[in-house]
Amino acid sequence: MALDHRLTPEHEELRRTVEAFAHDVIAPKIGDLYERHEFPYEIVREMGRMGLFGLPFPEEYGGMGGDYLALGIALEELARVDSSVAITLEAGVSLGAMPLYLFGTEEQKQQWLPKMCSGEVLGAFGLTEPDGGSDAGGTRTTAVKDGDEWVINGSKCFITNSGTDITGLVTVTAVTGRKADGRPEISSIIVPSGTPGFTVAAPYSKVGWNSSDTRELAFDNVRVPLANLVGQEGRGYAQFLRILDEGRIAISALATGLAQGCVDESVKYAKERKAFGRPIGDNQAIQFKLADMEMRAHMARIGWRDAASRLVAGEPFKKEAAIAKLYSSTVAVDNAREATQIHGGYGFMNEYPVARMWRDSKILEIGEGTSEVQRMLIARELGFAG
Repeated sequence: MALDHRLTPEHEELRRTVEAFAHDVIAPKIGDLYERHEFPYEIVREMGRMGLFGLPFPEEYGGMGGDYLALGIALEELARVDSSVAITLEAGVSLGAMPLYLFGTEEQKQQWLPKMCSGEVLGAFGLTEPDGGSDAGGTRTTAVKDGDEWVINGSKCFITNSGTDITGLVTVTAVTGRKADGRPEISSIIVPSGTPGFTVAAPYSKVGWNSSDTRELAFDNVRVPLANLVGQEGRGYAQFLRILDEGRIAISALATGLAQGCVDESVKYAKERKAFGRPIGDNQAIQFKLADMEMRAHMARIGWRDAASRLVAGEPFKKEAAIAKLYSSTVAVDNAREATQIHGGYGFMNEYPVARMWRDSKILEIGEGTSEVQRMLIARELGFAG
């Protein structure tokens, strides 16, 4: 496979369009929204009108007919300015709509995807549980058949896009039976917002991603039709592993954007900020920091684009996605720390974007598979058990 990750004219046009949107529309507004912990409804609506939520989906479902590379390009450009907006798009597409597109029935696709592709409705993916964390196979939420309905009981935590005014559904993983060896059979089931017994808690108080919606969910004898099953009964575990493999590419693109945003802000600051009578960028110590930051962002970009290109081409991509996610999330944290250092005391002030980037970076080493899980996946692909 030739490692040529230069963008096509169409992808480059998309990149420039999203870049302009991020700088002209998001940048002037997001700082205030972030400090007030407010969800950016107006920005999300505009993203919907631009077609960003429909980028990788076919036109027949209201999508733009693009691919996963296009989604990654958009995520990177958004995250160069703000990660809360970027994760709203990432979760809405990769975790909200993609399970329905990949595994849903035609009826489910026709019912939900057009509204999700337009940004009119957000979807969420209810996987993580309070006692589970990285152990997604340890799901305790249950779904039992009662006539023509599922009865769901349990709870989920850290679920993105689950409680906004435009959230339409959560696809929930639940134990629906037991295998012969006693291991749980896990299935995925659609729970529409507002279903009786489905409770959405208040937003978490978080270190970062303060304009992203993240909540705990509870299910108390929640009843939904059997037809709300997504994919095959008992195949939910395999389905969400596929979803997470793809999602790691998206998170890697987002992390790369944050890393590049740290470079952007630091280069600008180093040219403007003067100390001892000259710009601090004249100092080789600062130049070397910036060179290393640019190098890291560049290599992270190659990583996620390589994984995305393999996915688009129908080739195996699990190892490359894990590598990209592991490396880019590490790079994001490193660049955020160095950007704060370059800004000095101002880097600790929330009025500067790098302070927001510093707060937003750490979750990238945790969400959608911790760095430890990525190393485990890479080792497995190298032939090691465990």
